[in-house]
Amino acid sequence: MKSISSLSDIYNLVVENYVREYKTSESARELWLDSIEPIEMKGNVVVLATESEFKRNTLSQIYLDKLEEQFSIVLGNPVKIELIIKSDMETTETKFNNIKNSEELTNQIDNMVHDNKVTYTFDNFIVGPSNNLAFAAAKAVSQKQHEKYNPLFIYGDSGLGKTHLLSAIQNEMTKKYTGINIIYISAETFTNEFLHSITANNVEMFDEKYRKADALLIDDIQFIAGKEQTEEKFFHIFNELYKQNKAIVLTSDRPAKEIKSISDRLKTRFSSGLAADVRAPEYETRLAIIQRKAEILNFKIPEDVVDFIATKLKSNIRQIEGVVTKMNALYMVSQIKPTIVVAQNVIKDIVSDHQPIPITVDKIISEAAKIYNVDPDEIRSPKRNSPVSSARKVAIYVIQEITGLPYETIGQEFSGRDHSTVVYAIKNVKETMEKDSNFKSVIEDLIKNIKANQ
Repeated sequence: MKSISSLSDIYNLVVENYVREYKTSESARELWLDSIEPIEMKGNVVVLATESEFKRNTLSQIYLDKLEEQFSIVLGNPVKIELIIKSDMETTETKFNNIKNSEELTNQIDNMVHDNKVTYTFDNFIVGPSNNLAFAAAKAVSQKQHEKYNPLFIYGDSGLGKTHLLSAIQNEMTKKYTGINIIYISAETFTNEFLHSITANNVEMFDEKYRKADALLIDDIQFIAGKEQTEEKFFHIFNELYKQNKAIVLTSDRPAKEIKSISDRLKTRFSSGLAADVRAPEYETRLAIIQRKAEILNFKIPEDVVDFIATKLKSNIRQIEGVVTKMNALYMVSQIKPTIVVAQNVIKDIVSDHQPIPITVDKIISEAAKIYNVDPDEIRSPKRNSPVSSARKVAIYVIQEITGLPYETIGQEFSGRDHSTVVYAIKNVKETMEKDSNFKSVIEDLIKNIKANQ
């Protein structure tokens, strides 16, 4: 079967072919063909809906055979059409709306999605040309064959399996080596722990914890970029573990050389072992991911739906698996069968670039605070000492860059500062970036990190 983008797209192509082949008038097309709504595809049966019994009878007598012929040409397989009346059915959209309006059903589905989280192992990682080097190296590390891969630096966009590989290493080592001390943590949590240890005056305890690790696995290492104290601390911990030949695995959303504001000595350390990228999975790998996820859930998905998901979602494995999981939950809770229309609606729900602006603003202020080692509340406050003022200017600039909020709205986030103060902060940061390449790198990395986490 050909790869398809959506049933609506297919029907539009069928209509275009029909009109051209049979020289259909514009008025006939508008009255009869454009009023049809494609509903779903079940095997080789396409379900179409029309508005009334009269229209269904007319379409069946005059148009149906030729529509079936054009569908068969477009899809490359024999196709039969089932023509129904809209008022006689509860559409998938209606079912979805009913679910969204029902807190109980929504909670049931969300709980099922949460409960269906799969433990990440090497066995359930789908290997393809886009990730085979990273997979092989991660597996070697899990078997303590890490000498030639130390450190292992895995990089690639969000949702492509980096976290899966880190978790698989942890699970495999825990299973094989009794009593092994594995620290698996995100760089953001590492930073927060370190800053807290400074505040609580127990940095020695922090050092002791990390220097006792047999394996250190850190996710999203790019988040320490531009945070001088955290970089310094990590540098010394890295060196200590490396000298002891302890396994070190790091992940990042970009190659080490592209983390602009990180120190050169850390870039050198990150590049001294093996750098392995994970790329967006190929079509065949995406098919295998969907089929494997469905198999784990004991959930049967028709081939055309599998093909639709694999064609629509090309660059994020987490989203692909999320669609299958939610479709399974919808079927279990509300008996909504896995069709192309269902897949379309679930994809719309799961694939969203939107993040509420208040969350984005909070995140930016928090990251700016870490760079200057100040409290986020101080940045929002009227305080004017040098570190707080610098952090505030950076936060204002980055908020404007990422959200595009009006200056007045941005000012309200900082104790009601006026328009001119926001303009001055943005101008000041721009001028500093032009003069200071290191400062510019810090700001660019901060923006990248915030966007990557949206």
